[in-house]
Amino acid sequence: MKFVSIRKCDDYNYENIKKSIEKNLEDIGGIEKYINPNSKVLIKPNLLMKKIPEEATTTHPTVVKVVCEMLLKLNCEIVIADSPGGPYTTSALKGIYKSTGMKDIADELGVTLNYDVSEVKVENESSKALRFMDIITPIKEVDHIINICKLKTHGMATFTGGVKNLYGSIAGLKKAEIHYRFPSEEIFCEDVLLDICSYVNPTLTIMDGIVGMEGEGPSAGSPRHIGTTLVSTSPYALDSIACKLINLDINNVPTVRGSIKRGYIKNDLSDVKAIGDDISQFVVKDFKIPKTSKDFRLLSSTLPKFIHEPLTKLLTPKPVVSYNKCVKCKKCIEACPAKVISLNSKIEIDLSKCIRCFCCHELCPKKAIDIKRSIVFKLIK
Repeated sequence: MKFVSIRKCDDYNYENIKKSIEKNLEDIGGIEKYINPNSKVLIKPNLLMKKIPEEATTTHPTVVKVVCEMLLKLNCEIVIADSPGGPYTTSALKGIYKSTGMKDIADELGVTLNYDVSEVKVENESSKALRFMDIITPIKEVDHIINICKLKTHGMATFTGGVKNLYGSIAGLKKAEIHYRFPSEEIFCEDVLLDICSYVNPTLTIMDGIVGMEGEGPSAGSPRHIGTTLVSTSPYALDSIACKLINLDINNVPTVRGSIKRGYIKNDLSDVKAIGDDISQFVVKDFKIPKTSKDFRLLSSTLPKFIHEPLTKLLTPKPVVSYNKCVKCKKCIEACPAKVISLNSKIEIDLSKCIRCFCCHELCPKKAIDIKRSIVFKLIK
């Protein structure tokens, strides 16, 4: 049985978070059951981009602070590390650590922020798609990894939680290369993301579900109060319970589908048990889910290939620039794995070569790139 502790936490008040996470960990046997004293521990938060905590794009720093304090009591050596979207450079990390509140936490507690931007190639022999991967060096230098994710929607993956958060283990723009190699939503989400998660194999996964993000996540959505923290040894089980919190059918979440196909959790979730507080009090029935193309893909996959491919291309959502918001910062150009975005007098996207990974939408700091659906798709739906 895979246990997922869920505990009430109404806001980001330090004492409330401390109480909530302490109960989470007590529910599954206590942190000492999983983390040995004097260990070296990597904290992997969601630091997608340069955002302040109130925007609900990144893991809240107070959640990270509470976990770090628990580890310090065990005399652990702590490093906070992530490879955010875009270039993996020291200057980029400095800006993100500062804006997300991680620098303040590190300075206060005396823990280390990772500035080593080197990478190491590793092999996952049990992988289905990504056998070799370039991960950030600190992943290989620690005894334990604690995965501290954020509950959010995602334009491509539908949902981002424990499994998707570990995509930040891939070094810098190598993430863009992987998107280009595996543009299919099914292969990328069900195979690639699961390959990475299974390799990293976090000791604990903790979810900041106090205020999540709904709508056009993971960065252009809206903050939505949920009021809970979750903890589990299994990121796969945790994600399945988190989906219940936002009234999201797990069959519509490719990372959860992939977990079921691999046998990490059962398709009826009979081997997953929510413990702690009653989950029903936290369910948000009208949580806004991004409208991706998956609905039509399920329909069109039964059609002959010569019909399926052009129809899919016609009906798949596309990124469109809102020029009244665009400041020509070129973040979208840096993020595009297919290299189909350019800046002339304005930002232009070559949709004929676009692989629909939506990295430009995900990493635009001004929310200036929207995902548009065709009128035909809307009519069919």
